[in-house]
Amino acid sequence: GDTFRWKGENVATTQVEAAFVCIPGIEEAIVYGVEVPGSDGRAGMAALRLDGAGFDGLALADTLFARLPKYAVPLFIRLRVEQEVTSTFKYRKVDLKRQGFDPAEVGERLYALFDRERGYEPLDGAAHTGILQGLRRPA
Repeated sequence: GDTFRWKGENVATTQVEAAFVCIPGIEEAIVYGVEVPGSDGRAGMAALRLDGAGFDGLALADTLFARLPKYAVPLFIRLRVEQEVTSTFKYRKVDLKRQGFDPAEVGERLYALFDRERGYEPLDGAAHTGILQGLRRPA
């Protein structure tokens, strides 16, 4: 499986994806690493397809922190209507990695984990710029 390195730790995407399996409302989860300027390695990001239920960023963060080591909890969430697959039915991660967490590039709802106590919060252009300038740091 895929791995990425974040803050000196190896993160297995399959381990993180498995943490999403039993969470009510989540149909599919694709986990990958994205570059965050000024950070060591790649931050975790998950592209989720929901079953129509609403998104509760605090409940999701609480569940993930209970199931994963802190370094493996994704800092970014992307909500998708449909996941793209290859002709061999593997998830297409290349474009997801390239688009990263830039709201202008993604065109789908994005969330970031800035504070564990508040959970995942909407990520807009101003927050994205703050991250790039080092003014805001995901948790």
